[in-house]
Amino acid sequence: MHRDPIPVHPVETLECRSCGAGAPVDEHFCPNCSRLLALGRHGDYFSFLGLPRALVLDAQDLERRFRDLSRQFHPDYFYNAAPAERLASLERSSYLNDAVRTLRNPVTRMEHLLAIEGLPAARSEEGSAAVPPSLLEEVFALNEELDEVRELRESGADPATLAARLADARAPIDRRREEHERQLASLSARWDALRESGSVAEKRALLESLRERLLERNYLTNLLGTIAREAGGAGPVHG
Repeated sequence: MHRDPIPVHPVETLECRSCGAGAPVDEHFCPNCSRLLALGRHGDYFSFLGLPRALVLDAQDLERRFRDLSRQFHPDYFYNAAPAERLASLERSSYLNDAVRTLRNPVTRMEHLLAIEGLPAARSEEGSAAVPPSLLEEVFALNEELDEVRELRESGADPATLAARLADARAPIDRRREEHERQLASLSARWDALRESGSVAEKRALLESLRERLLERNYLTNLLGTIAREAGGAGPVHG
């Protein structure tokens, strides 16, 4: 059976601040003295919550794990504990909130998976991203339409007319976004099917495809934001 690559922060054990014993990085409490462990350099939200590196998660199970761990880590339970445990409760409570916030959202869940599997982030600095080749046609058409809308606005055109043109310009971008959502859902299901049994090459290729779709999706999101900003000066854009 193939195993997942090593996480970004490959720490195998933690040292308990209370008794000095070693504990596996995925443990929350020291096996030797039962004290809450310091967080250490973890980096993997899935393993922190006891979950597989899957992209299709049961929302109710995720919330149950969150509630259970929240109760175990809550600083109120460590008010009279030693300083090391009080600090550990704060560290783990904060990390738990970050982990659940990330894994609740399918897109940030994918981005986190890419990060711990060693791929570059599926995002670029705003304003500096090159147009994905698959979106060149849509971007060219949209830029032309936006230029015309700006010229019409400067000439005093009716705001309702401008809003209608922007709505028409937005329609193909919305359709591409919907298409990308379907593709991401399909890739997520394929990843979960390959996660345990796929070869390293198969999994890497799938993650590369996932990253490419995410980059395109993020670019489409920026395009929709541009249309919305233009609409702010032309009236409401419906859709």
